[in-house]
This record gives sequence, C-alpha cells and structure tokens, in this order.
Amino acid sequence: MADKHAFSFFRAGGFDQVRFESGDDFKNLESLDLKLWVALACPTKGLAFDPRTLELIDANKDGRIRAPELLDAVKWTTSLLKDAGLLVSSPAELPLAAIDDATEEGAKLLAVSKTVLEGLGKGSAAALSVADMTEAIQAFDAKPFNGDGVITELSAPDDAGRKLIAEIVDCTGGKVDRGGKPGVDAEKITEFFGLVGEHVAWLAKGDADPAALPLKGETGAAFDALNAVRAKIDDYFTRCRLAAFDERAINALNREEEAYIAIAAKDLTITSEEIRAFPLAQVAAGRALPLSKGVNPAWSDALSELAAKVVKPLLGEKAALAEADWAELKRRFAPYEAWQGGKAGAAVERLGAERLRELAKDGARKPLDALLEEEKKQEPTAQSIASVEKLVRLSRDLYRLVNNYVSFTDFYQRTRPAIFQIGRLYLDHRECQLCIRVDDLPKHATMSPLSRAVLAYCDCTRPATGEKMTIAAAVTAGDSDNLMVGRNGVFFDNEGKDWDATIVRLVDNPISVRQAFWMPYKKLMKFIEEQISKRAAASEAKSSGQLTAGAESVGAAATTAPAPAAPPAPKKLDIGIVAAIGVAVGGITAALGALLQAFFGLGIWMPLGVLGLLLLISGPSMLIAWLKLRQRNLGPLLDANGWAVNSRALLNVPLGGSLTKLAKLPKGAKVDHADPFATKRRPWKLYFVVLVVLALGLGWYFGKLDRFLPKRAQSVQVLGDCAPAAAKGSPTP
Repeated sequence: MADKHAFSFFRAGGFDQVRFESGDDFKNLESLDLKLWVALACPTKGLAFDPRTLELIDANKDGRIRAPELLDAVKWTTSLLKDAGLLVSSPAELPLAAIDDATEEGAKLLAVSKTVLEGLGKGSAAALSVADMTEAIQAFDAKPFNGDGVITELSAPDDAGRKLIAEIVDCTGGKVDRGGKPGVDAEKITEFFGLVGEHVAWLAKGDADPAALPLKGETGAAFDALNAVRAKIDDYFTRCRLAAFDERAINALNREEEAYIAIAAKDLTITSEEIRAFPLAQVAAGRALPLSKGVNPAWSDALSELAAKVVKPLLGEKAALAEADWAELKRRFAPYEAWQGGKAGAAVERLGAERLRELAKDGARKPLDALLEEEKKQEPTAQSIASVEKLVRLSRDLYRLVNNYVSFTDFYQRTRPAIFQIGRLYLDHRECQLCIRVDDLPKHATMSPLSRAVLAYCDCTRPATGEKMTIAAAVTAGDSDNLMVGRNGVFFDNEGKDWDATIVRLVDNPISVRQAFWMPYKKLMKFIEEQISKRAAASEAKSSGQLTAGAESVGAAATTAPAPAAPPAPKKLDIGIVAAIGVAVGGITAALGALLQAFFGLGIWMPLGVLGLLLLISGPSMLIAWLKLRQRNLGPLLDANGWAVNSRALLNVPLGGSLTKLAKLPKGAKVDHADPFATKRRPWKLYFVVLVVLALGLGWYFGKLDRFLPKRAQSVQVLGDCAPAAAKGSPTP
C-alpha cells in the first residue's frame, strides 16, 4: 500500500518504531505497513490495562486483540471526534464538544451523552467520564427493560407472568440479564414451550392406551413398588427352579449355616446388608413366595408395599405369590414400562400434568411475547449507551494501547510501565521491574528460555484474600549466585498490593559479561568444595565403620577373653616406592621451574602474561555470555503468553540495567563500618608485598632484571658463575 502519511519513527531495541504524535497518525494508521508493527496480536487477560476496554475492542470475543480489530477501533473512534489529536492527550473525561455531531451517528451519541448526564444529575456538565458511564450503565441495567433481550420477574406486570418466568428458569436454567438477575429470553421461552408440548403429547399417548395405565393414577406408585423388589423376586423363583431340578442344591440355595454363624456375632439390624443379601424366603421346589409370614425381615416392608399396591388391586387378596402370578404382574405393567421408556419433555415434568396441560393451550406464551417486544424497544437505547461508553473508554485508552502494541514506546522510553509489566518483585537485594503474569507455567516455560534472560518464576499469594497468581520476573542485572528455588521475596502489583512470592522455577542464562568472567573460578571452587565434602563424608563413614567394628570386636573379646594377639610386624619401606616418590617430586619441581622461568622470561610483559592467562581461562565463558546478551530479547516472553511479537525486541545491557535495580545506599548516608561480627580480615596487602618482593628476587636471580639494573646490582656481577644467567653462557663482566 502506498504511503498516505509521513510517520515519525524512533529507534529502540535494535529496530525502528513508529511514534504517535498527532491525530493524523491515528487516522492514517491503516496505511502503516504491518511489517513495521511491533505486535500483531495480544491477549485480553493478564495485562495491566482496563479489561473492559480490551473487551470492547475484541469484536469476536476470542480473548485476543488482532491488528484488524485494533484498526477498526481506531477508525471508529477517529470518525466520531472532531479532532483525532484528542487521543494523544488520553483525556480522563471526554468533552461533549469533541464529539463530531456533523455525522448522524455522532449527533445521536451526543444526544445520548447529554441524556446520560441529565440522568446522573449533571445536566450542566461539559464532559463525560468512564465513572459516569459506569454509573449510568448500572442504573440502566437495573431497569425491568434494559435492551439485552432478557426478561426477568421484574418485567412481568402480574403474579401469573412472574410465576411463568420463574417456572421457565427452574426448568431450563434461564439466562442472566445485564443487571445480574435470572430471567429468560426468546430462545429459552421457545425451548420451554417445546418441552411442554412434547410432554403433554406423551401424556396423551398414555391416556389413549388403557393398557399403559392398569391402575389409572395409581399406576406410577404401583410400578415403583413392583420395581423395588423385581430383582429379588426373580432371584427367589430362579432358586426354586434350581431346587426342583436338584434337591441336593436346596441347602446351598438357602445359604449354608456358616453364613448365619458369620453374621450372628455382629450387632444386627433389620436393614443390615448381610440380611438383605439372603433370599426373600425359604427356597423349595415349586414353592410360592409368601408376602407376609416367613419372609426375609429386611424385605418385609417392600413385600407389604407390593401386596397392598400391586397384588391386591390386580389379583385380589393373596397370602402368597405363585410364579405364574408374578409373571402376570410383570406382563400387566409391561405397556406402562414401555410408555415410560418413551417419555419426552422430562425437564418440565416437575410442574405436574394439570399445569402442563394448561400451558399447552394456545395463547399461553402471548404475555411473554408482549414483554419481549417491550424489551426489544430498549435495544437502540442500550446500543447507544454502549457506544457512548466505548467512545469514552477508547478516547482515554487508545493512545496507551497503540504505544504498547503498534510500538513499544512505554517499554523502551521507560516513561511508565508497559501494559505487560504487572508489578515489581523485590528479591535478593534487587528490584525486578519486568514481571509478566503467567497463567500456564509449563507452556510458558517451554518457550521463554529463548529470550536468553534469567527468569524467576514465582508463585504469588495473598493469604488474607486467598488470591493466587504466577509471575515470570526477568533478572537483568547483578548475578544469579543466590537465586534458588524456594527463595522468598515480596511482589508489589501496579495497584500497590503486596504479595508473598516464592521462586518455583529458574531459567538460567548469563546476566553480564562480568559475571561470566568469574564463572569458571566459581565453578572450580564449587567443584573443589563438592569433592572435599564427598571425601570428608566418605572418610567419616569409613572411620565410623571402623570404630563400630572395633567396638564390636572389643565386646566380643571381653566375652570370650582370648589370648592377646601379637602386634603386627612393622612394614618395611619399599625402595621402589621411594624411587617413585623421588621421580614425582623431581618432575613437579622441574615443571614448576619451567613455568616460573617462562613467566619471568616475559620481563616487563609479565602483566600481559597474567592478563593472557586470565583471558585463556575466562575468555570462552565471556564470549558465550556476550553472544547470549546480544540475543536477549522480549519476544519469546510475550509470545509464550499469547502475544504475536513482530520483531526482535532486544533487551541489551543498558536496558537490562534499568529493568533490574540493585541495592544502593542513598547519597549522603552515614555508614558505620565497624562491624563487631565481621570475619577477621587477612593481611592481603602484606601478602601482595611479599609476593612482589619474591617475584622481583626470582627475576633478579635468573637475570631477567639485569638489563634494567646498573652493573654492580646485576645478578651476574654479584653471583658470578653461580648465577643461572652465567650458566647459560652469559659473559661475566
């Protein structure tokens, strides 16, 4: 797309970023190449930004704001303002005079704004704030009709309407209106009356089939009584058939005596599960089931219910139930069971058949349709109020959003925290300002190491309120020696609330080249300490074992009192060992001498030799750290949180130093350096002087300083042929 507007750019983070300075910058944002945007998407949660504003921009409500949605928001806002430059000032209140009433939509919003102010008792006010809109929306949402398509019990003019709405909510779950009250919309009303029609049709099908209701209105209770003992009665008659097949099985079918003995020792009740597991009655070949006498006491009540509600009405008074009678009862209830299996509209059954038949009549839903029509009349007003709220919020927030989306002005110019910086972490004598909220730690931790930054993931809690969250804090200054999982700190969010913070995961990377210089030596010291600890632990274990073994042997000796053993003969020193020790000492001495000779052979270049040795040891570590620090960037940290960062947002050393503040004493502070518990200092200055003198002495001895000394002070003059320089063939003056 050809450029329609001359944008201004600034360079930060290693790339060019657009600067928003005027209303024309906003009006022509659509012409700015997307490749020049810092981000192309951001989440609506986890940001230090008004969530309601982000919700209004998120048109498709997917939890992310993409570039087209932001462009639409900017285009809509600038079209309703007389001067788009108002956005640069981010006004806390929108002046009514700033609304462009030359357009139809602008004139409408201006009229609604004035109405809102009048409703709040601020008819003479010349500006509208977010707080005003929040109050106005809350008042409008509390009305019986608020244009959201949901009617509540407050919307109904009479008890009948309120009762019907309550029934629909109870049966379908209903919907919540803007004011937070339960209600119903057209969809729920249609669903409810559809269920009513289905259930009433199902009831009519049962009424039309006499076999489906053998006991009329009592059929349901009778079927429940039959179903309660169906499985147990089937079991009883099956056992009787087995007894008729083989009389030897009778004892086992009636349960062995051991089963009664096992439960006899317990405290029994009639409803004990052990008793319920026994047969309904004594099993015998061809025996009918008694309904009262001689039945399992755990089932006597259920059998009485069966006799009263099923057997007597259908078969007459009976003391026992033959197997054929039982088959007949099941046959009589089979149509009812099949009818119940096809039940429709069960969700409304709780209202009762009489009420449902009443609701199934024509015109039952007309009162609700009338209320929906009244509710629909308020939709334009609701939309206008929502548009005014959107205009007020976007006028206030768009400037900050584009400076944290299209460009990262807030982050790189350090004028105020960026919207992804949610607070400050105080830990280990430092303040970490780049703290990002993390909702999915495992997912975030898979990508964040690519940022090449040291990250401390912390679980933050506020015990008083029960609030919890996880943050990722970037440590960009100092060193990481004292950072460890489990260490505690304090986190302050942007609202000033303090949280307990505990490190739960660390991502290690170089923090500075200075730290990398000392890293090899620290690793060496750590390795030596670990080896010493291992050797000490092994020696302690060995000595403890020997002591224990010795104590045990002494105890055994005291018991058996054997004759004392002769002391072992002293071992003779092996001549080979002595020779080996001599060779080793000689080799070490020769190597040390060669090293010293090479070192002092550098002469005045000895300091450079020391520097070269240090670089040889620390150079690789410093080089790796330098390369990683050049690669340290913000992108992976944000991408892992749902952003779509469109460039390498570098976190170089100077910027890192501003994002992590180290502890410093204030200017003019008085410090008493007399520490009564300080570790006793070693005379390092004395050691240094001795080392220098020793180095100079050795240098003079080997003749390395002769060229700098007068003849009388040269080693060749003083030592003569005994000087190493003379031994090499140097002429004696």
